[in-house]
Amino acid sequence: MSDFNDELEPEENEASEVMPIPGIGRAVELTVQIKTAGMRLDQYLVLQFPDFSRSIIQKAIEADSVTINDLPIKRSTRVKQGDRVRIWLPEPNRPEPTPENIPLDILYEDEFLAVVNKPYDMVVHPARGNWTGTLVNALAFHFKDHLSKINGDYRPGIVHRLDRDTSGVILVAKEEQTHRDLGMQFETRKIFKEYVAIASGVLDRDSDYIERRIGHHPHDRIKMIVTDDEEKGKEACTYYEVKERFRGYTFVRMQPRTGRTHQLRVHLASIGHAILADKVYSGRDEFRMSDLTPALAGTQNDEILLPRQALHAQRLRFVHPRTKEVVAVEAPLPPEFVRTLEVLRRHRSER
Repeated sequence: MSDFNDELEPEENEASEVMPIPGIGRAVELTVQIKTAGMRLDQYLVLQFPDFSRSIIQKAIEADSVTINDLPIKRSTRVKQGDRVRIWLPEPNRPEPTPENIPLDILYEDEFLAVVNKPYDMVVHPARGNWTGTLVNALAFHFKDHLSKINGDYRPGIVHRLDRDTSGVILVAKEEQTHRDLGMQFETRKIFKEYVAIASGVLDRDSDYIERRIGHHPHDRIKMIVTDDEEKGKEACTYYEVKERFRGYTFVRMQPRTGRTHQLRVHLASIGHAILADKVYSGRDEFRMSDLTPALAGTQNDEILLPRQALHAQRLRFVHPRTKEVVAVEAPLPPEFVRTLEVLRRHRSER
């Protein structure tokens, strides 16, 4: 299941290992879920296997090492919900996740699962360029072998994902059946997720929703866009409620009803209210005191208030797969959020 936050993640779709072929490598079979239905085959596989480059994926397709429903296929083919995609890939040249004694803020834990408050500037699982210092490295140290292996040895326990610079609550499964059950709750949108953000500009409505399709940017692999093209975009819906207004800024609460890539960031930017310090969608990767008091620019008092995008996964609520009780967890506002709001109240209060 995706990181039903603002970031689409490889799907929890009962991926299974298939008998490897000598000289080619392992084979994996996936079942396409509703969130990724309609994607080009090569884009879908790059999403599922982030440790492999697009060129490697495309070469595998061209070599007939990929089938859909047991038939060879072209890379431009779009996958449909329920398709069985089988791919043979070489084993990636990557190290096993090394357990690292990185402090974890555990908000909830029992024998089946845990909920962690992920800090910003932490990648969820190892991948190219980030083999150490990830949440998985920390989980491997703190929980050792008590983590689900549904996603393989490289992403133990990971049910969903948050962007590197998004902080907040993230679910971790300790065993396989719990992982499957949580995945199904994500897939059927039964897990309640609530985020807070500090956005540029003043949202004029106290509450509303943004319902715009989201698709890949035609030229930028990192960026997403809103689109009216049903072929290129997936339905996406975000509810929001204004928590506090300032002159030129808004503190807003958001509830994504779908789980598209960068959904919250894209939706706010699409209505002219990009999240502060979101480099991809606002063009800047920090928010400083001089943004509020220009005279401070270049002085020692020009404090960096936000060194990362102002998006925090604050609340998560779900039905526990084993006890069937409702579990509600909240991650407190990070210090840089608290500091920024204090400064905004002092310098940009509407009163």
